[in-house]
Amino acid sequence: MDKRITVAIDGFSSTGKSTIAKQLASKLGYVYVDSGAMYRAMTLFSMQKGYISSSQFCVQDLIDNLDNASLKFIYNEPLGYAEMYLNDVNVEKSIRSLEVSNLVSKVSAIPEVRKKLVAIQKEIGKNKAVVMDGRDIGSVVFTDAELKIFMTSSAETRARRRFDELIQKGENVSYEDVYTNVVERDRVDTSRKDSPLVKADGAIEIDNSQLSKEKQFEIILKLVEEKLRDI
Repeated sequence: MDKRITVAIDGFSSTGKSTIAKQLASKLGYVYVDSGAMYRAMTLFSMQKGYISSSQFCVQDLIDNLDNASLKFIYNEPLGYAEMYLNDVNVEKSIRSLEVSNLVSKVSAIPEVRKKLVAIQKEIGKNKAVVMDGRDIGSVVFTDAELKIFMTSSAETRARRRFDELIQKGENVSYEDVYTNVVERDRVDTSRKDSPLVKADGAIEIDNSQLSKEKQFEIILKLVEEKLRDI
């Protein structure tokens, strides 16, 4: 019998959710979905259209034009995972900027945006064999996921990781700005009314502040193997 499960990975920003999810999906031969990339793409769309900036947010304009934002993942074989496309344009690099990071929690808090993207996510995962990471995957998108993981780490550790990542990409940012962004995103993500970031029922919490990527992968892969043995 073909054993297939759904793995839902939630947690705070810059805890390495996407990295571990990609590794896991590749190892298992599962579909990988970065739900955060979808919210970032919607944020980029809002920025391009002038609906949002650091000083204003025309929420109704975004809501009225949601159907004009086409999101899809296209598999990049050399990279080994799917990249985010907004209206048929590859935006994988653009959506990782600090400017997008500073605004994405505001866009993510809009119920109409979440409804649109959750519907897409549910459709992608209807046949299981999927690893999806985000903020509400175990608590909203896949409440019946066989394995739910909640990743956390100190704000300082996460800010340092994010800062190093941005510097490597050539971004001109300061650690202080990145740290401020991490703390603010935590506040917005955990306090929004619609689908706040919470540890889902039955989720296994992993604090990776002191874990190497190799050790973390070993721990999570073991959890997956245990679940597959149980079904």
